[in-house]
Amino acid sequence: MARAKSSKRWLRRHFSDAYVKDAHRSGYRSRAVYKLLEIDQHARLFKRGMTVVDLGAAPGGWSQVAAGRVGPAGRVIALDVLPMDPLPGVTFIQGDFREEAVLESLMRRLSSRSVDLVISDMAPNLSGVKCSDQARAMDLAGLALDLARNVLGEQGAFLVKVFQGAGFDDYIRALRQTFATVVTRKPKASRPDSREVYLLARNYVL
Repeated sequence: MARAKSSKRWLRRHFSDAYVKDAHRSGYRSRAVYKLLEIDQHARLFKRGMTVVDLGAAPGGWSQVAAGRVGPAGRVIALDVLPMDPLPGVTFIQGDFREEAVLESLMRRLSSRSVDLVISDMAPNLSGVKCSDQARAMDLAGLALDLARNVLGEQGAFLVKVFQGAGFDDYIRALRQTFATVVTRKPKASRPDSREVYLLARNYVL
């Protein structure tokens, strides 16, 4: 009964959310696009012709934004364990990028082309056990960083969602070991009661 009540509260909040309504009106696949759009407005993440890898892409909101920004000369490769409906200008790989076959599929599509930007809005399915959820979230962020280090070209950038808590400071230190600048962003579309923030690391040093 408690789970049902919690689900109903979440649904009420979700469908009354102004960003959800705006996303529907604008044809975006998720409210999360507004987080990326705000970060891009300040940081100018995207350039025409860039190669972008989007981790945890489904349902595709961030890939929508990326494809529009990089244009026909650019490339967006999206990965997720969940299915995702096709998007113009986006190559989708369904699977877990931790698996060798999925990673090989990504590398084939890159075809020795270095990546300019890796973006990750991944989060684990929450169990409600705070310490366990935090550990799983930081593990995902660590895996995203490992992939970024393997595919980014020199001066590449990495945008990743993390949750403040255990492991957060260590993660920032790990970013600073291989990127010249690391900044924290909390977009307005990120709910105030959420511990999520976004870390933007730029100027990757090979």
